[in-house]
Amino acid sequence: MMKTLYKEQGSQFRIELLETPKMQEFIETHADSLNSGFQQVKMSDAMRQRLQRSNYIFSGMKTFHELNEAFPSLIDENGNRKPFEQFLNDVQKIDRTYNQDYLRAEYNFCQASAEMAAKWEGFMQDGDQYNLQYRTQRDDRVRPEHAALDRVTLPIADPFWQEYYPPNGWNCRCTVVQVRKSKYPVTPHDEAMALGEEATGKDTKGIFHFNPGIEQKTMPDYNPYTIRRCRDCDIAKGNYSLAYIPDNEVCAACKLVRKCFEGKTRKSELKRIEENRKLYDKLSKDKRYKDVEFDPKTGALKATHLGHNDGQDAGFALEKKLVEKLYSCGHSIILCDEKKKGRNGDRLTSLDMILDGVCMDIKSITRNKDFYGSAIREKNKQLVKFNARTDVHEAADTLCIYFDDPTMFAPEKIVKGYEYMAERTSREIQLHHIICVVNSAKGLEIKTFDFQ
Repeated sequence: MMKTLYKEQGSQFRIELLETPKMQEFIETHADSLNSGFQQVKMSDAMRQRLQRSNYIFSGMKTFHELNEAFPSLIDENGNRKPFEQFLNDVQKIDRTYNQDYLRAEYNFCQASAEMAAKWEGFMQDGDQYNLQYRTQRDDRVRPEHAALDRVTLPIADPFWQEYYPPNGWNCRCTVVQVRKSKYPVTPHDEAMALGEEATGKDTKGIFHFNPGIEQKTMPDYNPYTIRRCRDCDIAKGNYSLAYIPDNEVCAACKLVRKCFEGKTRKSELKRIEENRKLYDKLSKDKRYKDVEFDPKTGALKATHLGHNDGQDAGFALEKKLVEKLYSCGHSIILCDEKKKGRNGDRLTSLDMILDGVCMDIKSITRNKDFYGSAIREKNKQLVKFNARTDVHEAADTLCIYFDDPTMFAPEKIVKGYEYMAERTSREIQLHHIICVVNSAKGLEIKTFDFQ
């Protein structure tokens, strides 16, 4: 990155430098390091994508400040350009400050924000069934000002959670849990707000007064790399057009970073659509497949192998419904050959579909249970047998569970079901990812659970 900066001519730093390939590579690497903190945190795909977007924008703004701070070091006290090695040596302190000291705290904050955003997503699914209670770790590392908030209990709709939902500072370890309404008395609103103000009193700039679950961001809009006005900016809130005229360098950098992200996202989307179009061309000419369709606007693709099992019962009807709904949302679905036989003439263990390039089996839930351990256990056994096939070169590790009735879905039923399977499987756990497709009132919701 500094080699690219060193090549710059002129007496002023150009914000457009952020668009160059090496700078984009640096921003993406920094964002990926922040994203790695919540890879195993269970949340919806939509939430994960928005948090990753937040990390990219934060990383871009941080890179802008790092480059801006390094730029003056290009010139010595006599106004001459320094040799590169001298320049590189002079900016090592900037590197240590931004990419070691600051990054540790930023990583911890992003991880905490992501965990709390995922919790908020779960809280929202239960609505006002429970109250929320603030909890500290109750050890000697808890800041006295945060300890004052311990056991504050309020309804989920109380404005307190918009201002004082954790994390409430760098390296904050506080959390929030659901509690039964009958077990704990509700803290008076005014008292809770006063305690919150006292707890965050050292945050004189008001940076941490945000809820990562509501805003779906790992970092507040107003952070060390932006300005106070960013908190109320329409651009940060998503109500923006990139055609505006920035009034300072920070705004200009913000505009450019967001433009780069949108371009990166659009480029990735166009690549996905083109790849699916090529796959459509291939499958539509392959006599082993039927019902091959492609939507050039969304990149959606569907095809069915002639050897795929078909029938008229409820299970097959739900599978067809799942495929149609996934296709309408822009996904690629290929229903696999389930009638292939081995050398001895016996039918081989197979999986149902390839969803967006990932091979998996489908389980439709038709009976509401406390948890779905038996189904998950059976599907793990199926994966073990499938992966043992001599013609399988890349092990499958994913299960798709379809909930046509959204009331049957709950995250804890999936987690408990997986734990049930793991406790009863001494060896060969090959199921590591569960994709839950929920036919909710909001439309199709996809929630991913990763187990390692």
